Amino acid sequence: MRSVIFGSGVGPFCFLLLLFMGQLGAFAVQVPSPQRIVSLGPSLTEEVYLLEVGDRLVGCTTYCRWPPDATKKEKVGTVVEVDVERILALEPDLVLATSLTDPRGVKKLRDLGVRVVVFPQPRSFKDLCRQFILLGCLLGKERKAKRIVARVEAQVARIQALVAGLKKPRVFVEIGARPLFTATGDSFINDFIEMAGGINIAAHAKSGLYSREKVLEENPDVILIVTMGIVGQKEEETWRRFRTLKAVKEGRIYVMDSYQLCSPTPVSFVESLRNLVVLFHPELKGRV
Repeated sequence: MRSVIFGSGVGPFCFLLLLFMGQLGAFAVQVPSPQRIVSLGPSLTEEVYLLEVGDRLVGCTTYCRWPPDATKKEKVGTVVEVDVERILALEPDLVLATSLTDPRGVKKLRDLGVRVVVFPQPRSFKDLCRQFILLGCLLGKERKAKRIVARVEAQVARIQALVAGLKKPRVFVEIGARPLFTATGDSFINDFIEMAGGINIAAHAKSGLYSREKVLEENPDVILIVTMGIVGQKEEETWRRFRTLKAVKEGRIYVMDSYQLCSPTPVSFVESLRNLVVLFHPELKGRV
């Protein structure tokens, strides 16, 4: 089994977390924290800056647009396709990849001796926080990561206390149009809905594939269209044709920025959660 080299000063908690997340090999060698980082995911890039090591980032994808400083970094491909040669030219000591990164590119980098850590798509808010702490461990910023997560968890708990006892709107989330695709119960988007005081009508669906007929049958109070640009506008127009839908009659169809809901950091998760609370419970505006 390939050994994995990780940052110096890794405590017992980080060691166990790395082991649990499958990021340790047969043995580990302690070396200084990585100083030349390449990020292949927008949320990972944002998290590098949250941990205050953005100066170590030498490359990222064309989709990494936040914070603004990230747009100045060398571009090494998209979220899926990566330019292996360009990455090698940057001489990174750590590459942060996601489950969307082309596995062939990841394998090639590893075969060439580059250290690559792949972060799977988080399935819950808990997963999101755990992965953020893992990143903190990898970058020698365990304490800072834990402080951020503790603050975020406290904010989420406060929001949940505010919505407790309120009537829960039934919500349909559209994250794909052709075919119609939604978020099921094993997605962190489901956590968004439930923590904001709503009910995901597709929480118990076996698959994210859904039909408009099924949505009409469920008759949700709110429809969230998670996309951008013209596609989102067209989908909103399509739903408004079904005038018997509660969401249409009450004017509760909202187009959401896919970056906000699909690529959150722990910090942006709370920001988006507050926005959803106001959409689900307008009476709480100014209190979240």
